[in-house]
Amino acid sequence: MLSTLSTADGLKLHVKHSPAGDRGRGTVVLVHGLGEHSGRYAHVVKALNGWGWHTVAYDHRGHGRSEGARGALNDPDAMLADLSLVVAAARAEHVGPLVLLGHSMGGLVVARYGAEGTLHDPERWFHPVDAIVMSSPALDAGLSGGQRFQLRMMRWLAPNLAVGNGLKPEWVSRDPEVVKAYVADPLVHDRITPKLVSFIVDGGEFARRQASAWNVPTLLVYAGKDRCVAPRGSRAFASAAPAHLVETREFPALYHEIFNEPEQQEVLAALEAWLATRSARVADVSSVP
Repeated sequence: MLSTLSTADGLKLHVKHSPAGDRGRGTVVLVHGLGEHSGRYAHVVKALNGWGWHTVAYDHRGHGRSEGARGALNDPDAMLADLSLVVAAARAEHVGPLVLLGHSMGGLVVARYGAEGTLHDPERWFHPVDAIVMSSPALDAGLSGGQRFQLRMMRWLAPNLAVGNGLKPEWVSRDPEVVKAYVADPLVHDRITPKLVSFIVDGGEFARRQASAWNVPTLLVYAGKDRCVAPRGSRAFASAAPAHLVETREFPALYHEIFNEPEQQEVLAALEAWLATRSARVADVSSVP
């Protein structure tokens, strides 16, 4: 089921609901990465539906079929407020636990969203969720000192100038067919502005700072041979976060898009097993008289 949501600044977000059936285990909100779109996760949606999970997938502003200048961000909290809209829509449509699943920049978005929940007085856009999954999250963009200086200058001189993001298609996966499809996809773009880079950098730093106060069950899965984001960001988050809440698994040989690697079934199996513990725990609580 396709729908749209209107953002606070009047943009239309493309949203797709994929119900699992009348007795779903809960809902997974999929949050995609930089320059791509939610349609690239059709196989993940199919797997989730098969396991009994409803899914809600949307395209970020400035991405895919959603409105907005490509790769732009007018307000630092805009993507977080957009996610909050989707969370509210998912809650209204489906019952049961709600899980955020974010990849790459989407992983950063859900991490930054979760970090807001560790604050005594969170922003008004924040609504609690039941669990979070981060896939190769952009918790460390891997910028050098020179690149950070250039970013500061660009934020001052041309904060809305869209330029190439510098990521090479062959970095996303070791599967040449995935890379070929990525290059040929008309909804994939390489645009990014200094404002969006700042959101990614600042959001990753904030999430890592708040890791020790983390308060939501989380699965962190990431690629060991990632060249799109720095794996050290995931390692730093995992080392600081409460071990009883954050389960971490590194896939040492995999490239950035772990759900699009030749070993994707191994990644999906890890996700399925972890999600089963989420729905089981909710069921156990609801059965207590």
